[in-house]
Amino acid sequence: MIKKGVYAAGLSVINSNLTLDIKETINHAENLIKNGLHGVFFFGSTGQSQLISLAEKKELISSISSHKLKKHFFLGTGCNSLKENINLIQYSMEYGFNTFLLMPPAYYKGNTDEGVYFYYEEIIKENPKIKIILYNFEKLSGFLFSAELIKKLKKSFPKNIVGCKDSSYNHFENLKIDDFLIFPGSEAKLLKGLELGCAGCISAVTNVTHSLARKVFDDFENKKDQTVNKKLILVRQVFDKYNLISAVHSFMSHENNKFNNLLPPLVLPTSKKKKELFSELENLNFLPKKGMAA
Repeated sequence: MIKKGVYAAGLSVINSNLTLDIKETINHAENLIKNGLHGVFFFGSTGQSQLISLAEKKELISSISSHKLKKHFFLGTGCNSLKENINLIQYSMEYGFNTFLLMPPAYYKGNTDEGVYFYYEEIIKENPKIKIILYNFEKLSGFLFSAELIKKLKKSFPKNIVGCKDSSYNHFENLKIDDFLIFPGSEAKLLKGLELGCAGCISAVTNVTHSLARKVFDDFENKKDQTVNKKLILVRQVFDKYNLISAVHSFMSHENNKFNNLLPPLVLPTSKKKKELFSELENLNFLPKKGMAA
C-alpha cells in the first residue's frame, strides 16, 4: 500500500536492440531507493510504458516479485486496451502487487466522465482488491479529471481508489477527500503540496533529483528550515524546458551509456540542446557524477 512520500516515475533501460534491459531497469530503481526515494513506479509514462511489449512487462514484474525492495515497487500498465490492462493487472496481482498508477486510455479524443468512470469500474469489477492511483495528465491522455469525477469514483469504490497523481495541477491545491492521497507530478510543487496537505510527489525528474527531493520532504516532516527547495525547483525548471524522458535519459547516460537508448519515436536531445541542458545545470552546480548523481 502506498504511503506519503517522494516517488519516481522510473526510467526503463533499453538495450541496443530495443529490448527492455530488465536487470538494469531494476538496478536503477534499487539505486533510487538507496538514494532516498520512498518508492519507484515501473511502466509509467516516463518509463516508455506505451512502447514496451506486454511480454517484457510481465518478465520484469515476475523478476521483481521476490526482490528485497518489493514493498517499495509499484506499477503502471501503459496499456490502452481495457482487456490488456485487466490481463496485466491480474498477472501482477498473482505476484503480490496490488497498487497501480492508471491513466485513462489515451488514443481516442473526447473521453467523457461517463466513459472514464466505466473504464475504472470495469477494472475494479475484474480486480476487486486493486488499489488505484488515478493519473491526471491531460497533456498525455487528452482527458482532464474533474473534481466531481474523482469524488464519484472515490465514493463508489472507497477501498479501491486511493489517490491521484496530479500532473495537470488542477487539484493538488484545492481537492480535499478523506483517505485519499494526492501526489503532484513535479517536485517543484512538492513543498507547496505538503503545506497544503498533499502526500508528496511522483515525478520523472526525481530519477536525478532524488536526494534533494527527499531532503525537502524530510525537512518538512521534521519542521526544519528548508535549505535546498529553491535548488530543487530550479533544477526541475531546467528539465521542464525539454522532453522530460529524453532529457533525463541524457543526464543518466553519463552514469550508464545504456540510457542513450530510447524506443522510437523518442530520441535524445540534439547535441546543441544537450549542451544547453548541461550548461544550465552546471550553473546550478547540478551535474551527473559517476554513480548516482545529485
